[in-house]
Amino acid sequence: MNATTAEIDRAVAQLQASKDEWNALPLGARIDLLRGLRPRIAAVAERWVAAAVEAKGIPTGSPWSGEEWLSGPYALLTGVAALERTLGALARGESPLPPGAVRTRDGGQVVVDVFPVSFYDRLLMNGVRAEVWMQPGVTPGNLEDHLAEFYRRPPSSGRVALVLGAGNIASIAPLDVLYKLFTERQVCLLKLNPVNQYLGPIFEEVFADFIARGFLRQVQGGPEIGAYATTHAGVDTIHMTGSERTFDAVRFGAGPEGQARKLRGEPLNQKPISAELGGVGPCIVLPGEWSPADLRFQAEHIATQKLHNGGFNCVAAQVLVLPAEWPQKQALLDALRDVLRTLPARRAYYPGAQQRQAQAVEALGRAETFGEGTNGMVPRTLITGIDPTDQRSYAFNQEFFGGVLAVTELPGRGAAEFLREAVRFANGTLRGTLGANLIVHPATAASLGAELEAGIAALRYGAIGVNAWVAAAFLLAEGTWGAYPGHTDQDIQSGRGVVHNGYLFSSPERTVVYGPFEPFPRNLLHGRPGLLPRPPWFVTSRTADVVGRRLTGFAADPSPWRLPGIFLPALMG
Repeated sequence: MNATTAEIDRAVAQLQASKDEWNALPLGARIDLLRGLRPRIAAVAERWVAAAVEAKGIPTGSPWSGEEWLSGPYALLTGVAALERTLGALARGESPLPPGAVRTRDGGQVVVDVFPVSFYDRLLMNGVRAEVWMQPGVTPGNLEDHLAEFYRRPPSSGRVALVLGAGNIASIAPLDVLYKLFTERQVCLLKLNPVNQYLGPIFEEVFADFIARGFLRQVQGGPEIGAYATTHAGVDTIHMTGSERTFDAVRFGAGPEGQARKLRGEPLNQKPISAELGGVGPCIVLPGEWSPADLRFQAEHIATQKLHNGGFNCVAAQVLVLPAEWPQKQALLDALRDVLRTLPARRAYYPGAQQRQAQAVEALGRAETFGEGTNGMVPRTLITGIDPTDQRSYAFNQEFFGGVLAVTELPGRGAAEFLREAVRFANGTLRGTLGANLIVHPATAASLGAELEAGIAALRYGAIGVNAWVAAAFLLAEGTWGAYPGHTDQDIQSGRGVVHNGYLFSSPERTVVYGPFEPFPRNLLHGRPGLLPRPPWFVTSRTADVVGRRLTGFAADPSPWRLPGIFLPALMG
């Protein structure tokens, strides 16, 4: 039921009354509340996933229900675990960073290895690793000063944060609440998006202890309720997930008057706002010599980057960037077409999907469609031949937020030259800085040497995936999630600030996630170690539902006896 303004007034008043108690709460009591979340998440996980599957129209028994396990209760459980480790180390007077985790790049930039952390991480995600690169000014000597800032230098008083939850991925809103509560020590008013506000009762169960203590309140409603909450005098800070347009409306006001204020640099809302706003994400494919199995696997990988959750991801790949002179580019596109053609139809549950697909086709032309566009379905759409020099192209400036993938080609006589061209293109042409993907054959990576890391360093994105969909940085709670730092109110693009961030870094620049180019066991044929088969988040996985359910059970109650039940279906995926 939608909240009234009077109900919001009461909720904010209750939070204002409890904010100083939360700010002053001893670390041990904070950890106790955090630990209480795990059994509550486990208790609602089945209902949570069932509700999401029904709301999104996922067919009964479909492996796609695995997406809801992994991006729902599993993601929240791993977020809780990461915070438990860090806060537990702080309570013991220890550094949360593992020994030997810190290195410096050429030029002195500090890089911290953040994943894998545990023995179980090394088993379950074998071949996946992640780093957090810090901003300039952070050194190995002062890195500890940039950890857990709100615990080393606690605020003098509490604050009330408004969290405007996302409507697509179910764990975003509760993870954002955790970040505000435990990283920034702020009590929270959570306003759910109307698209997934059916999860409200489930979140109330999960956070029942926080609600009972007055540290969290939850409300529902449309844009008018959100607008009332953002301007409420009792709300001190705002965190939002959404679009650039929504940010502008919150900061400057809606309509022509709001746009005029933006041009004049006169914010209507002066509250501190952190935001994750999506954007136009690239998938950059470096040239190399690929086998037919490589082409098929990476076609499935690219399709996943576009079509996971029906394409309704802020970090979905939107522009596939191919080397114009690569002899195998057509073979990769043909393999991608085959994947798009053979995937089952999927209901477009997110409002406006049909309109956005039609607008992209009208603006760009040359569209190939796969699947039916009837009965709530939107055909999967591939649009090739986009001119990379057209900086005003619709594909480069408007987030599709649906199952539409654009393809462009760049020159480059070799991998190094192409990588430099691709970095210039992504930085200078594409709107947004949330996430970028690089796909590179191990032999190509070896030939590039230090030039590969230099290319990664030159990409101005808050998260980068190398042979791993960049959404893994969202799933790995030890990493940071948010836009590349430096956006202003007048040019907000993908937003500002980070969430997740299990180590509580205060000056991160980006997270880089690395994955295997080939799945297990094919990688062993080439002498490359790793035990990760086709990842369960692939849209082509046949066992994602089983693996997702069992990974969630493991995250709730880690036990070696659960491992065989995860490994066997994962290998069959």
